[in-house]
Amino acid sequence: MMLRYALQTVRARKGGFLGAFLALMCAAALITACGTLLETGLRGTIRTERYAATPVVVSADQNVHQTTVKHKKGKTKVKHKAKPIAERAWLSSDLATRLRRAPGVDRVIPELTFLAQPLTPIGSVDKNRPAYGHAWDSAALTPYTLTTGTAPRTDGDLVVDRQFAERAHLEPGDRLTVQSTQSPRTYRVTGVAEPARAVLHQTSLFFSPSEARRLAAHPGKVTAFGVLPTKGTDMATLKQSVARALHGTTAQVSAGDERGPVEFLDAAAARTKLVSMGGAMGGTSLLVAVLVVVGTFALSVQQRHRELALLRAIAATPGQIRALLGREALIVGAAAGAFGALAGLPLGSWLHSRFVAIGAVPATLQHTVSVFPLFAAVIATLLGAWAAARISSRRITRIRPAEALAEAQVERTRPAWGRVLAGLALLAGGAVLVAVLSVLRTEPASTPVTFLAVVVLASAVALLGPLLVKAAAAVLAGPLRLTGPGGRLARANLRGNAARMASVVTPLTLLIGMTCTVLFVQPTLGDAARTQAREGIRADWVLAAQGPGVPAEAARQLRTHHDVVTEVVRTTVRVGLDKYAAQGVTPAGLTRTWDPDVTAGSLSDLKNSTVAVSELAADQLHLKPGSTLKLTLGDGTPATLTVAAVYAKGLGFGDLTFAYDVVARHVDNPLATSVLVSTARTQTQLATTLRKFPAVHVLAPAAADSIQAARQQANAEVNYLAMGLVLAFTAIAVVNTLAMSVSERVREFAMLRLAGATRRQVLRMLRTEALSVLLLATALGSGIALAVLTAFSVGMTGSAAPAVTPLVYVTVVAVAGMLALVATALPGRVALHVRPVTVATAKE
Repeated sequence: MMLRYALQTVRARKGGFLGAFLALMCAAALITACGTLLETGLRGTIRTERYAATPVVVSADQNVHQTTVKHKKGKTKVKHKAKPIAERAWLSSDLATRLRRAPGVDRVIPELTFLAQPLTPIGSVDKNRPAYGHAWDSAALTPYTLTTGTAPRTDGDLVVDRQFAERAHLEPGDRLTVQSTQSPRTYRVTGVAEPARAVLHQTSLFFSPSEARRLAAHPGKVTAFGVLPTKGTDMATLKQSVARALHGTTAQVSAGDERGPVEFLDAAAARTKLVSMGGAMGGTSLLVAVLVVVGTFALSVQQRHRELALLRAIAATPGQIRALLGREALIVGAAAGAFGALAGLPLGSWLHSRFVAIGAVPATLQHTVSVFPLFAAVIATLLGAWAAARISSRRITRIRPAEALAEAQVERTRPAWGRVLAGLALLAGGAVLVAVLSVLRTEPASTPVTFLAVVVLASAVALLGPLLVKAAAAVLAGPLRLTGPGGRLARANLRGNAARMASVVTPLTLLIGMTCTVLFVQPTLGDAARTQAREGIRADWVLAAQGPGVPAEAARQLRTHHDVVTEVVRTTVRVGLDKYAAQGVTPAGLTRTWDPDVTAGSLSDLKNSTVAVSELAADQLHLKPGSTLKLTLGDGTPATLTVAAVYAKGLGFGDLTFAYDVVARHVDNPLATSVLVSTARTQTQLATTLRKFPAVHVLAPAAADSIQAARQQANAEVNYLAMGLVLAFTAIAVVNTLAMSVSERVREFAMLRLAGATRRQVLRMLRTEALSVLLLATALGSGIALAVLTAFSVGMTGSAAPAVTPLVYVTVVAVAGMLALVATALPGRVALHVRPVTVATAKE
């Protein structure tokens, strides 16, 4: 009976439920899209290309491990955790002897993979196919076969893959300059090779075995081994045989789909990023969706107060009213969830493609879709709709039948105490989150707390909204009187319909607060980092390269008895399982080119056996000059160093600083990311000295700072895109709520018209209401964003200086105002098209 009545109500009040349907549908689409990203991170396929013809691949362990043993109440609990390292780990070439002796092994092919960037005109190398160098004797792993020319026999020979040869218009006999781990060298193209299977995500350059070993710069080590079976040996048997042969070593044995992560380390590392990104986006989306949907349902129930009061007056029990509203919500939620979940699939695919385009996710990590995100979105939508209906129906179901119709005539003058107390509790919770944010000093810890604080404070605004609207009406009473009859009517509406106005204030506050936070979090961090870097560079000139980096030979040519040249190479290391940004610098004469604001110890003690740490790392790891630090370098090599100095500018230069040689031997790209030069020579003189390195440019420190700013802006695009969908959903909710609020005021407008008000006066009243609500939402949203951003700035940079761009802020408010005015004016004009007498008669 109640279900049939709920269906009839939904059919009869399509317009009233349309707003809730749209809000729920957008929420379901957003949850589905985020769910597909999360699933891609967890289960996304990484197909092998380079090792396509190799059933079993042996590689080094790409993780750092930590095992903890806890004894509690007579029980021993062992926990094992692993985290990926930043660079490629290498294997000892001596393992080949073990592998060749394993039963079922026919051939063991050593593989070398290293940096090899062709220095050709822009466009010759596809940016989606990064170039790597290999030894020609490992071509069988794919396999590559020669289509033209001969194999490389001398150190000056080179074989290129067919696709690159076509793009760069190369053929045997041509010359090609390659920037690898050493100085650029020009090779003679001796052949063009083509893979037996499609290789879509990399460009391969093949060198002679001796030249490949020189360029790989890891004597006695290999990237991996490809193991080929004897005739009649299946893959499972071969894998078991190889695993037994390597027992007691840390080498990893991969077969089938396990080979892809061995080949594409960036794709494997991107899994963790995508899981955290999808989880953060999905969690934020869910919180925003619940907040918006609750507000939308509250407005819908408020508009039906008269109808529900009548049901209470004719003896409907509170349980029956709750059941009716709950079933209506489930009907709307089921329909919205189904449509939204289906719409979320192409949205998730588009979002994945955008992340690939900006480099946040490698193309080799294939987008994975299953039914689980759809089911999760539908279930979340149903639960959200049901919870929103229950929350929104609390007051109407608790009043006595005799009071129901009286309650329906006017809005309560005071909000329920429970609502006020809940709002104050959320406000206190938001204040605690802001306080916590001010002491968080790492970006991974701060980012989720930042957006959670905005949502919690916006939720407090939602609950305290009626009181805030009445307070705003009192403050604006004077200015509104000066605007004429429309302003006085607007003030009366703000005071008399505070709950309805509060339902509009909430999404506007959330939109402004969230948008300002998203737009200004990264600039706050980036500006502080660039300021520290700019203040810490004492060099006269900075060398930067268009290619993969500045060769060591370029730095050597500039280094003299009078001039100091500091090479800088960057990486990431782990202390335990915690990740720290690190750099290697040339120790000689370091204080002439670099000043990180040393607060303890001395940089003159920096050498291969020591390390300098930032104050943040020193606090977290309890270090001081003379302390011992155990860590794992980028390629998994353990190291134990002594702390030589502690410095303040860790945000601009990273948390750990080593001698250059310590880092360069353990990274995939040993070329310097930048070179600091302290000299009396001019820019022209330096450029003349470096004429053999056309890709290296001499820049003033300010110009180098602008390049760093551009890189940080590119990284910020990931966050903008990640939160852009949440902001778009919030904007839709703003328009949706405003339109619902205005479209149900047909009777009110008719009565005003019958009392003598003109259409223009009614529309002016609506505009004045919208501007008043916008002013309140702007104040609240800006206050929330300012509090959160200031706390973020204090925690991350040590100073209360959020980077707020006035023009961007004004644009945000202007867009919110435009949405508010358009969403108010259009439904208002439609409502005024109906004749007042007809409306009044119909309602009576």
